[in-house]
Order: sequence, then structure tokens, then C-alpha cells
Amino acid sequence: MTTMTTSKKPDAAPQAKSDTASPPKNAPPLVTLEELAREMKMPPRDARMVLRLAAKQTKQYPTLGKEHVARQPWSWAQGSKALEEARTALAAACAD
Repeated sequence: MTTMTTSKKPDAAPQAKSDTASPPKNAPPLVTLEELAREMKMPPRDARMVLRLAAKQTKQYPTLGKEHVARQPWSWAQGSKALEEARTALAAACAD
């Protein structure tokens, strides 16, 4: 008959790193898609659709597509070139 005791201790569970790292203290405030859509008086869903299409137009909006990472929320640094391009694209869509 064997005993159930072992001399090896079970491994401790690894500590999970938090994916929600706080931004650096000196980083400029971010403007989110929801804030921008509210400013332009349009639903965030429609704004997201317009920005996806605008990001593909690299000649007209060169910075917008470069700064956005796929599968990540839309957000821009206050006063950035990409934010101005996003405002321009949404304004053009509202005018139609």
C-alpha cells in the first residue's frame, strides 16, 4: 500500500499582471470616442463606423490610421493631429 504524502510542495499560483496599467503621470489627457461622438452629436456606434472607413483613406487622413491599434478602443491625446483628423472625418459624415 502506498501513502499519499509527497515531499514536493505544490507550486504557488503565479501572480497575474494587471492589463489596466495606469497612464504615466505626465501623459496628456485622452479623448475617447464616446466623448468625441457626444461632441459631434452622433451615436458612438456610427462614429466608430465612420472612423473605421476614414482610417482606410490614408491620403486624406494619414495620421488617423497609423495611430489606431486594431481591436483597441479609439482614443487620442488632447491636441494631437489624429484627433483633429477624427474630428474632420466625423464633421464630414455629419454634413452628409
